[in-house]
Amino acid sequence: MPKHVRLISLLVVCSLWSMPRAAHAQALLPHTLQLDAAKLEKQGLSLAQEAAQLAQFQQVELALPRARLATQLAPQNDKVWLLLGGLHLQTKDFDGAIAALNKAKTLNPKNADVLFALGSANFQQQKYPIAIANYQAGLLLKPNDPEGLFDLGNAYFVTGRLPEAVAQFNKAVSQNKKFWPAINNIGLIKYEQGDVKGAIKQWQTAVTIDKQAAEPLLALAVALYTKGDASGELRLRQQGLKLGESALRIDQRYADLDFLKQNLWGQRLLSDTKKFLELPAIKAAPGQS
Repeated sequence: MPKHVRLISLLVVCSLWSMPRAAHAQALLPHTLQLDAAKLEKQGLSLAQEAAQLAQFQQVELALPRARLATQLAPQNDKVWLLLGGLHLQTKDFDGAIAALNKAKTLNPKNADVLFALGSANFQQQKYPIAIANYQAGLLLKPNDPEGLFDLGNAYFVTGRLPEAVAQFNKAVSQNKKFWPAINNIGLIKYEQGDVKGAIKQWQTAVTIDKQAAEPLLALAVALYTKGDASGELRLRQQGLKLGESALRIDQRYADLDFLKQNLWGQRLLSDTKKFLELPAIKAAPGQS
């Protein structure tokens, strides 16, 4: 599964409307100034919602200026800063993301989503020990968060702490039985460890949950074809080819070995996939050159 980037949920931003407004010093302000401040904050939250909706449709460049203005109009709202940080993450502006997220953390140290987002920024910068620390801190606040558990598992995965990674992935699945990315990544680890049967079982489970999940579908295809090629079982080879064609129809990016490596595929699986992608039947599949 791709190195996970926690996207800011639209629901989080919509909940901005229910956030209690800070009362600090307002009792000392004239009534007109209180109304003006409340109006500005309301405008800021409205802009934040617009930004979140734009981001939902991948219009991040349009969302960013609205989010920046929202932080100026509602500067004491940690969720607005979290939104801005999340948008910077999506554009790979890690300095901007971390600055916004640290501001959110200062405003509300108990916001686990801020810590998870900081972990994602650190992860993408390959600062894995810091990422792990942020994920762990977030999980102290939200111990049953499937995505947080998955993120921590990925950080353990890339640092070679495989038993700990599998434990976190299993915890994520225990919280959400349909969270197939964690199941998929357990398969990636098992395959590299030589447990092909165990990996196949994980990928079959993932595909059962989401038939349009191209990653476990392609991994399953490669594993079945490779197993059939070694044992001489024509049925397995044919099944692998069929699944592989389906996976690449769903998402052609998975025909790119560099993309697979970014998705945490290990050397054993990458080597088998390279051979698989060079098969005439796969090269001739619709959409493949």
